[in-house]
Parts: sequence; C-alpha cells; structure tokens
Amino acid sequence: MCGLTQAEDACRVAQAGVDSIGLVFYPSSPRSVSIEQAVSICAALPAFVTVTALFVDEQASRIKHILQQLPIGLLQFHGDEDADFCRQFGRPYIKALRVRPGLNLRQQAEHYVDARGLLCDAYKPGVPGGTGETFDWKLLDADLSLPLILAGGLTIANVAQAVTQVRPYAVDVSGGVEAAKGIKDIDLVQRFIDEVARADRY
Repeated sequence: MCGLTQAEDACRVAQAGVDSIGLVFYPSSPRSVSIEQAVSICAALPAFVTVTALFVDEQASRIKHILQQLPIGLLQFHGDEDADFCRQFGRPYIKALRVRPGLNLRQQAEHYVDARGLLCDAYKPGVPGGTGETFDWKLLDADLSLPLILAGGLTIANVAQAVTQVRPYAVDVSGGVEAAKGIKDIDLVQRFIDEVARADRY
C-alpha cells in the first residue's frame, strides 16, 4: 500500500493486513513525505511490515542519506534507473515499468536480474506512476523470471478480476483506497484487502 503520509494511517493499514507500506520520496508527487514524516510513520508500524521507499531518478547521495535515517527494507525505482544504479545501495529493490505495447518484459527481467520483482504500472507520457489508470493486462507476460507486482488503477471494483486474470505475486495500490491524496480511507483499505484475499483463494 503506497503513498502513506500519516503515522495514524500507516498503523491502521498495517493492522488491516498489508505486507508493505510505501513512502514516496519524489518531490513532485502530492504524496511525497519528508524525512521527519517518514520517521514518524516508521515508528508507528508493528513488526513484520516492510517499509518501501519510492524514488524517481533521484540522486544517489539523497537516497543514501534517507537510508541512513530510516529503517527501509525495500527500494522501489520508478524512473529510468538502470540496474547498476538500483543495486549500488546494497538493499533489495524492485523496478517499476510503465507497460505499453512493444515493451519486452522478459528482456527487462533479464536486465534487472537481481531485482526482487517487476512492478507493472500504467503508461502515461510524462508521468512516472500514480496515474490511477489501468492498462491492458493482456500485455503482461505470464512467464517472467521475476515476481510480477501489479499496479495501476486498482480499486475494490477491479482488484479481484486483476488477481484472477494476472495471478500476480503481489498488488500495489495507492489512489484506489484514498479519501484524499496521501490520506487512506480505512474502510476502502479493508475492503480492498478482503477482495484480494477472496480472489487469491481461487
């Protein structure tokens, strides 16, 4: 569950059953957090909830500074970062890809061979992610060498279909469970989690 900006929300979504919370360190995003906000959020989390830090073409020095301040368990890169850049921090990482016709996902999986997964999001020119739009799931390759994480416009109305059709390793949601940008609607969060669990049983 990505785009959290408040400690209270983080605690409540963790209690609802999410596996990881995403903190956005991309200044242009309305869901971006400061280090101070992130410290407060991390302190509110119970054990066994991974903190994921999201970056978009960020300077390596700033990423290293953030890693020194926070208990980040996973890095998520949403820009044009190559594999050498992603792996230099000595932390597990996932690489986000904006899916459109012609994108060779198998080739991307080979390039980011040490990534913990590929996060597949909707393509929109000039927007690195968080569009709130879905894409054609038929473009996804079912035989990837890396775990596939599905993102892009997921809501309580479509996530069960997404899980059933794509069978991803995980799903990623932000805007689909918000009351406002950066503020989660806990009822939607719980319903989203319930929909995923229901679909995953079949």
